Amino acid sequence: LMPKSDPQIDGFDIAGRSIWCDETGGDYYDFLYPAANGKERVCVVVGDVTDHGISSALLMTTARAFLRERIHSSPSECAAIISDVNKRLVPDVEELNLFMTMFYGEIDIKEKVIRWVKAGHEPAILYTPEDNSYVLLAGEGLPLGVMEDAVYKESQQQIDSGQIILIGTDGIKESVNASGEMFGNERLINAIRAAADKPAKEILDKVFGFLNDFRYPLGPDDDETLVVIKVL
Repeated sequence: LMPKSDPQIDGFDIAGRSIWCDETGGDYYDFLYPAANGKERVCVVVGDVTDHGISSALLMTTARAFLRERIHSSPSECAAIISDVNKRLVPDVEELNLFMTMFYGEIDIKEKVIRWVKAGHEPAILYTPEDNSYVLLAGEGLPLGVMEDAVYKESQQQIDSGQIILIGTDGIKESVNASGEMFGNERLINAIRAAADKPAKEILDKVFGFLNDFRYPLGPDDDETLVVIKVL
């Protein structure tokens, strides 16, 4: 159910990867094109269902189906899309004690703007190699499946050539080594910094390489997903 290939979009270099700690997992990422937009926008979605395994994977596939149907049938503002998906999910999960966090980002290819909704998910990172700085693309909103009338808000940010956006799940930052230290935000930034001049796929390689070296000899104890977007 993961994307079979990375999107090929003029002006952007985009790559994603998901590594599950079990045979099935609850992490999810996708690249979608809203209906009737003339390929002028691309949606980048990263989600994380609580726990992992069969039940989490089933909830992930349900949310994926709702989201794809909603985007292709009735395009609208990001907050309205996420609100509708949440309303459909709540009846399915209210007895299961499961929920799903999601970062839903929509990139306007011509205007070089990212609009996003954060539903209880990790903030994305917008890194600027030129001055070695970064900002968090944060926001308010409950995870999907918690409350039917949850309110979601759209945020937006101008993006410029050379900048890098990372959208991931908490399995990366919260991964621990044998001493009980967490990988954390700063190590993630260091990995980005070390490969900022490389293609998006090589940035993915660098991040997961840093992560595996950090926790060796331990392996992942949670699903790990990351999408890298370079503005060319």
